[in-house]
Amino acid sequence: MKEIASKKVKPSGLELVDRLVGVQRVTKTTKGGRTFSFTAIVVVGDEHGIGGYGLGKSKEVSEAVTKGIEDAKKNLYKFPVSKGTVPHEQDGKFGGARVFLRPASSGTGVIAGGAMRAVLECVGVHDVLAKSKGSSNPHNLVKATFEALHLMRDAHQVAKTRGIALNKVFNG
Repeated sequence: MKEIASKKVKPSGLELVDRLVGVQRVTKTTKGGRTFSFTAIVVVGDEHGIGGYGLGKSKEVSEAVTKGIEDAKKNLYKFPVSKGTVPHEQDGKFGGARVFLRPASSGTGVIAGGAMRAVLECVGVHDVLAKSKGSSNPHNLVKATFEALHLMRDAHQVAKTRGIALNKVFNG
C-alpha cells in the first residue's frame, strides 16, 4: 500500500483560482428520443500548494461548470511544493493514464500537456518536467496527476516518518 502524504484542507479564507479542463456533451436515449446533458471537469487551487478537482453534470454548460467548481472546493488537498517545483520524481496512474513528474530548475516553466498543465498550475508548481503516457482522457489524466501529487513527500515528512533529524535525511 502506498503512503499518501497530502492532507485534506478546508477552503475557508482561501483565494482559489479555477481552470476548466474539459466539457463533454453526453446523451441518454429515452423512449421520447435523445436527452443531451453536459459534464465538466474543473481544477481549483490557491497556487501555493493547495488544489483539488471536481466533476459537474447538468443540462447546461455553465451550470455544469459551477457544479464542478463547488465539487472541487469540497476536495482540496495540501501538496508539498518547494521553490516552485515538486520535491522528487514521481509516477502516477489512474485507469489507462500514466503520468511522470520530475523536478526542474528555476525558470524552466511547466513542461506538461493540457490537463496536467491545468492541475500543476493551480497547485502552484511553476517549474516541472511532466510526461503523460497511455490514455489522453482528461478525466483520467487529472486523476493520475493528483495521484502522483498525493504520493509526494518533502524532507520534513520523511524525517518525521523515520524519526530522525532533518539534516540526517540528506546526510544518510
